[in-house]
Amino acid sequence: MENKQEDRRSRRSRKLLKQGLLELMKEKRFAAISVRDVTDRMDLNRGTFYLHYPDTAALLRSMEEDMLGEARTLVDAHMAETAETGTLRPVFEPVLNYVVDNRDVCAALLDNDSGSSFAARLHDLIRHYGASLVETWYPGAPREKLDYLLGFIAYGLIGLVKVWFEDEMRLPKEDLIAEADRMVTGAADRLLGAKA
Repeated sequence: MENKQEDRRSRRSRKLLKQGLLELMKEKRFAAISVRDVTDRMDLNRGTFYLHYPDTAALLRSMEEDMLGEARTLVDAHMAETAETGTLRPVFEPVLNYVVDNRDVCAALLDNDSGSSFAARLHDLIRHYGASLVETWYPGAPREKLDYLLGFIAYGLIGLVKVWFEDEMRLPKEDLIAEADRMVTGAADRLLGAKA
């Protein structure tokens, strides 16, 4: 019983620390945020912080891991359908829904001043999963063309979501998904030829 209570308390503390960091990242650059800032914001003592994280960078990495872990789970759940249909929609829609549900965290992590490696890690994730899709849809595609295409797609999708957030998501989500799919498919078809 005591372990369950301790686990619940630990989860609550970690959640509050992440919430505090997120709130502060909306107000100032990550480099200017101290452990004291985070704990003062959430009315916690610094000992609680150090029980879970050695510094604010570790707290930020933990937030990144949460987001990327959920993204991987969603992509894994929809990769087979995506490969079969020849369209990004089956995987892009649930990931976009998750991003929208966690817009504040994503926007903070994608901010250039955040000190986060989230964009680079997200780029690597997109390239990793994208490589298997492109190899399925365009068998025998030259490796050097594949690398350029995947870099273009990864930066393009991340940029598309950033611009959509900056535009207050005025474009309907369904339209964004359709446009993203057209852009990716169009770029791949132009560079690699028609799908197999």
